[in-house]
Amino acid sequence: MTQNNVKIAITGGIGSGKSTVAEIIAKQGYTVISCDAIYSRLLSDKEFVNVLSAEFGDILTEEGTLDRKRLSTVVFSDKAKLAKLNEITHPAIMERALKEMSGEGIYFCEVPLFFENNFEKLFDGVIVILRDKSIRISAVTERDDKTENEVVSRINNQFDYDNNKFEEYYVIHNNRNLKNLQSETLKIIEKIKKEYPI
Repeated sequence: MTQNNVKIAITGGIGSGKSTVAEIIAKQGYTVISCDAIYSRLLSDKEFVNVLSAEFGDILTEEGTLDRKRLSTVVFSDKAKLAKLNEITHPAIMERALKEMSGEGIYFCEVPLFFENNFEKLFDGVIVILRDKSIRISAVTERDDKTENEVVSRINNQFDYDNNKFEEYYVIHNNRNLKNLQSETLKIIEKIKKEYPI
């Protein structure tokens, strides 16, 4: 039986290479949606920003737009507030992502906190990118200008990719170079095309 709408999530821990894999797939002509990009757009949406302001208080600029720095300061110093922010933002992000993936074809969606939010049921397949922790730490310290301790703390607060099994998913190991990552990604695309002929 052929299915004319297929949704594949791309996920992995911070610094695993999700965006690079998403870029490789996009270059093959597929629609790739980024949850981070949707979040950025939501933060410019007045209605959505008012919901956040009602919940978190003084997070607006004088012009009435969101002051992202203030919001970060408020939520990252308080676990309950961060949980509340996630509770408001993640369903809104996913709702928009699913709308963007509602046409015919194979869609890919880069989803950072996939397992944390139990999004498995919303997708037909999942590409999990695994990378050694030490490589992830050095990639993120360099990319985000963070200290090693800050990055380790972020990794420890995320889903544990090192101690979970992913047999039912498409797995890419990203411990080598970009050429290898491209070749592994293209192999996965071929597998998906065979499994979901459209």
